[in-house]
Amino acid sequence: MNENEIKKIEDKENKPKKRLKRWQKGLIIAGCSVIAIVAALGITVGVVWGNEISSISSIKKISEANYDIKAGPVYEMTVKGGYYFDKFIEQGGASDDNELINFIVDNITKGVINIDMTAPEIGCSSFTCVTEDGDRLFGRNYDFTQTTSMIVHTNPGNGRYKSISSVDLQFLGITNGVEISGLFNKLITLAAPYAPLDGINEKGVSCGIYMSYQGNRIDDGNGEYHYDVVATDQNTDKPDITSTTMLRMVLDYADSVDSAIEMIKQYDFHDSANTSFHYMIADASGKSAILEWVNVDNPKSNNDIDGTNRELVVYYNDNDSIVGEKEGANDFQYITNFLVTPNYYSEEEIRLNEQGKDRYDRIESMINKDGTNTKGVVKDEAEVLNILQTVGRRNWDKINGETDGNGCTVWSALYNLTDKTVTWVGNEQFDNERAVFHFAL
Repeated sequence: MNENEIKKIEDKENKPKKRLKRWQKGLIIAGCSVIAIVAALGITVGVVWGNEISSISSIKKISEANYDIKAGPVYEMTVKGGYYFDKFIEQGGASDDNELINFIVDNITKGVINIDMTAPEIGCSSFTCVTEDGDRLFGRNYDFTQTTSMIVHTNPGNGRYKSISSVDLQFLGITNGVEISGLFNKLITLAAPYAPLDGINEKGVSCGIYMSYQGNRIDDGNGEYHYDVVATDQNTDKPDITSTTMLRMVLDYADSVDSAIEMIKQYDFHDSANTSFHYMIADASGKSAILEWVNVDNPKSNNDIDGTNRELVVYYNDNDSIVGEKEGANDFQYITNFLVTPNYYSEEEIRLNEQGKDRYDRIESMINKDGTNTKGVVKDEAEVLNILQTVGRRNWDKINGETDGNGCTVWSALYNLTDKTVTWVGNEQFDNERAVFHFAL
């Protein structure tokens, strides 16, 4: 190495280091701070919204809308976490929709978005039966009109049972059968676990909700009438539960019909959305019950105008002879929008085919055709689907020359309480494989 090369190396080593200017240092510090803040925010969002983000991410459309036949879209969602329902129960539930909405907004949507809870006038039907192979079944039609439906899967853990339930998102304010698009509507669906209309849990307990049209009967003056519907609104010192949250409580905590009813008895009951409902619960043992809230001292429709005076009455499938001769003989049960409480309706109301009495009778006659099938034995699930199709709203109107506001059956659900499976049919499309879905717990 010559002298020039050695000098170059020495000059390079002795050359002053290039220093960053103050503004350059500021940019680097600011950049590092932004990265730290973003990272911290990401961690915070993950902690606060982690379950909700997972739930929203799971939403998928499983059936397209077909508005020509009043079929709204159908979605499926798997809910992550416990959706704060244990906290809801621990705080004493809710005595009305506003309290429920406030709880949901504060805990689930974190105050970011508000929701609305409504209940249209719906017409529905259900029944229990048993297959020749011994499978206990619970069939259910949900009658309304064009709307957006969702199949909700939950697995909350901590001693609560996993379940599959059906939700009409109109109850949460997503109306007219629209698509779920944008963050706003997706956030609203986080409240879906609080609005089941029917479902099954892993213990084989199934339940459903049915409008009962209780209230003051108003004569329209032209031979027709309507009801000024009055919600059940008990007011004692018990904790409170509303219509759909009662179903959620059953799905999450009940392992039998008896345990479900014992839970329900511990609460003051409040029907949602200023309307009235009655309910059916069934389990894998073959036991079922119809739950109605009526004025037990004077159970007449024209006296049933004060929701605070109503008390729970339970009619079990193996002890319901008080309802009627056929009901007492049959081990299976069936329900529409017709209250089964004895002497509730006048002869005139019965004659006018009061709120689904025709479908009520038809279900019984299809299962027990000649009066000897009191056990409610059916060949298989296909026979149950045929019964649901027969009393489906669109088909029923067609064969009986009727029309009403509930223009279709939004869904038909067949719950196998023995196998813990679900066959779910959208909008009476029993012959369309794209509208028939199968789920299992």
